[in-house]
Amino acid sequence: MNATDSTNAVPAAGLDVRGPRFGAVLTTVVLAAVLVTGSGWLLAAQAVVFSVAAAAGVRRSPYGWLFATFVRPRLGPTVETEDPAPPRFAQAVGLAFAVVGLIGYFAGPLWLGMAATGCALAAAFLNAAFGYCLGCEMYLLFRRATR
Repeated sequence: MNATDSTNAVPAAGLDVRGPRFGAVLTTVVLAAVLVTGSGWLLAAQAVVFSVAAAAGVRRSPYGWLFATFVRPRLGPTVETEDPAPPRFAQAVGLAFAVVGLIGYFAGPLWLGMAATGCALAAAFLNAAFGYCLGCEMYLLFRRATR
């Protein structure tokens, strides 16, 4: 979509599409662990990741740092980039589900925590497995509706 230089450096005009997908894989693992263990504290840690990504951008999130430091240098040059706004919005949606999940895990009812975590897990899995970002699609629908 956008031009990049021949190195593995961050593209000047876009976000490497492999980064958010890598983050979705990690998010899928963490949220599955939350459902298996029932750990509200683990969900709180994921909520922190969501909040940093929503506030500072996906590149500056903990998962973005892991991708840039350990994964991207082992991959070929960035071929496809995307606008960073939709993935950032998706992180805010994930944060909203995580907050509802935290309410369920810490204040009850437990089913609320599990349901909210399950919804976030489903969205993360769609991105991790198929490259379909549900939050990004919500962003595009929101943009069309507000024009």
